[in-house]
Amino acid sequence: MSTAQPNTSVLIVEDEPEIAAQIARRLQAEGWTPHIAGDGPSGVEAAATVRPDLIVLDVMLPGIDGLEVCRRIQAEQATNGRPPTPILMLTARDDETDMLVGLGVGADDYMTKPFSMRELLARLKVLLRRVERSRQAPATAPGEPPMVLGNLIIDRAARRVNRSGEEAHLTPTEFDLLVCLAQSPRTVLSRERLLAEVWDWADASGTRTVDSHVKALRRKLGSDLIRTVHGVGYALEPSAG
Repeated sequence: MSTAQPNTSVLIVEDEPEIAAQIARRLQAEGWTPHIAGDGPSGVEAAATVRPDLIVLDVMLPGIDGLEVCRRIQAEQATNGRPPTPILMLTARDDETDMLVGLGVGADDYMTKPFSMRELLARLKVLLRRVERSRQAPATAPGEPPMVLGNLIIDRAARRVNRSGEEAHLTPTEFDLLVCLAQSPRTVLSRERLLAEVWDWADASGTRTVDSHVKALRRKLGSDLIRTVHGVGYALEPSAG
């Protein structure tokens, strides 16, 4: 069951008016409050003024593209001490490189056009549940020591990660995925289990999302940290080096 409240606000940054209107109508039918921005600069401004609960962000935008919009939104939030707003990115191109770049700049999820409004809403509800769950139930008790696995240090209280003396800046989703893997080191976790525990998805429709986030983690923490078990899932392999 969704934990979304009727006053949930969603910023839609989309330059195609019909697509933006369709998304807005679907959100309104759910009882949510949509806000629409038609280009990159107005999207950045709206995120700062509206402070939405969720953001749907197109990659291809006039003014500045969605990747730069994502960077600027998160920089503004960090400067003002606000937690990052979950962002779901949209693109007309089904290109894995685009997906990895989007996730690398801080997006929490990614969908390619054309897409199902039903699936879009389902993914937004998942993002909202994850945010609410993390706020209501801290990942660790105050004062609990960080997780240390070889040269990897995960401070769940501060949500910071360090490997071999270098801090890695992870998105909220990447951090949650890493913690999930780190809680069972050297144990293979299936994509389905990761979807259920990290994304709160009840089916296996998002396995590509798992793969893309793992690749993003490897880019930031090293390709040797997470082992792929083809046809099954992934395992965290701590190292001392």
